[in-house]
Amino acid sequence: MYFTDRGIEELAGRRGDDEVSLAWLAEQLSTFVDLNPEFETPIERLATWLARLDDEDE
Repeated sequence: MYFTDRGIEELAGRRGDDEVSLAWLAEQLSTFVDLNPEFETPIERLATWLARLDDEDE
């Protein structure tokens, strides 16, 4: 188990039944980066990965 799995498991446990829009998620990610600019690169990579999940070229 990776260290980050604990946070993912907590998210699933606490919010797993919630339904959110991608616009809401994008807003939360932007707020997180505003508060924690040192995480800009990993959040950008995550957002790009999520945005391109359906791309057949990759």
